Amino acid sequence: MKRILVFLAGLGLMAPAVVPSAQVDLGISVSDGRLRSFYLAIGDHYRVDPRAVLDIRTRYRLLDEELPVVFFLAARAQVSPRAVIDLRLAKRSWFEIAVHFGLSPDIFFVPVALEKIGPPYGNAYGYYRKFGRAGNWRSFKPADREIVDLVNLRFLSEYHHLAPDSILNRRARGESFVKIHGEMGRGNGPDAPSKKPKASKGGKPGKAKKKK
Repeated sequence: MKRILVFLAGLGLMAPAVVPSAQVDLGISVSDGRLRSFYLAIGDHYRVDPRAVLDIRTRYRLLDEELPVVFFLAARAQVSPRAVIDLRLAKRSWFEIAVHFGLSPDIFFVPVALEKIGPPYGNAYGYYRKFGRAGNWRSFKPADREIVDLVNLRFLSEYHHLAPDSILNRRARGESFVKIHGEMGRGNGPDAPSKKPKASKGGKPGKAKKKK
C-alpha cells in the first residue's frame, strides 16, 4: 500500500496534505524572510502544503508572483496544480489556461472604490467597467503580467483582509507583491481596516460602495 501511495503522489494524483504554516520548515533554501512568509501565505490561503508551493517554484522555475496564479486557477477549476502547470509548460498564457478550464474572466476582478485606476491595472479595469459588467469579453485578451497583477491583488486583499485600493496604490508606486505582503502584516498594517471584511466569493465585481 505504501508503494502505491508513493506512486500516486509521483503522478500528481494525490493532493498534498494541508499543514499549519507555523509547523512548516521550508528549509535553508529560503533565506529571505519575506519570500518564506509569502510562500507560507500562499499555502495557507489556498489550503495546500507550503512545501508544495516551494517545490513548484523551484521545479518549474516560476516567478514568485506567478505562484498564486497557479493555485488560484487550480482551486477555481477544481483541478490539481499540476494540471495548470502542464498547460503552462505547453506555452499557454494564464488567460488561455483559465478559458481552457471554462472559467469566466469575472473571477479576476475584485470590487474597488477608486474612480481612476492607473498602471498596472488601468487597462484591465477600464475594459471591465466598459464591457465586462455586461458580459462582453470577446476582445478581452489580458497579458500574462495583467493576470498576475489581478490574481495577486485578490490574493493579498483576501488574505490580509484589506481593501484592494490600498494595494492598488502601492502597486502604482512600483512595489512588488512580496514587499507589500511583508509590510502589511495580516490585517495589522497601516492600511488595515478597523473591521475585517469577508473574503470575496466570486460575486459580481466592480466599484465598491463608498462610505457616506
